[in-house]
Amino acid sequence: MMKKKFIHLIETELLKKVVIRSEKAHNPVTAEHIPIGWKCIGVGNYAAVFMHYTEPELVVKINIVDKENLEKEADIYRRLGNHPSYSHLIYEGDNYLVLKRLEGITMYNAFAKGIRIPETVIKDINEALEYARSRGLNPFDIHGKNVMMKDGRGYVVDVSDFYKQGKDEKWEDLVKAYNKIYKKTLYKYPMKIPFKALDIIRHTYRFYKKIRRKLQWQN
Repeated sequence: MMKKKFIHLIETELLKKVVIRSEKAHNPVTAEHIPIGWKCIGVGNYAAVFMHYTEPELVVKINIVDKENLEKEADIYRRLGNHPSYSHLIYEGDNYLVLKRLEGITMYNAFAKGIRIPETVIKDINEALEYARSRGLNPFDIHGKNVMMKDGRGYVVDVSDFYKQGKDEKWEDLVKAYNKIYKKTLYKYPMKIPFKALDIIRHTYRFYKKIRRKLQWQN
């Protein structure tokens, strides 16, 4: 069982001092005034993730949206249970979750650093998403920034949108690009891609999907 001392540390130190800001929609939040001993190891559009040196196998995910979303995410982890490609829930607080830490590098950062992404990573994530569907969940908003790899294995970092309805094609499109372009080029001849270039690709993709949806609706 997790130490009560760690919960006390979260609630009296981290939550009291850290400031998490959301400047723009669809852009990651920023974390400021992080207390000594804590480190921000990841940010998303609605949350930031921290670890403390005394508990290196755990992370604290602080959610800045309403409590209902946090409760839904906790329920998603309970439904996923223990699966090798997902983290699992350790503790649920009022506006934070304590989760098992997943180590590695995101696919997004692997592209930026010119690190090869083996096909086993894609296969692991595909299997993990199928497993989630078998548990009555709907994998949503899966993209290069919230999937991770280590030692040739793939992991899904963010499951917070698995309760949403509808079809999301981000991962499906990424897999197509991996098979049609990446395996024939950057996998054979690795090279670093500047973050600015990756952001241009990301924004262009989002614009393309928006226009495509609009045209489909008009037709």
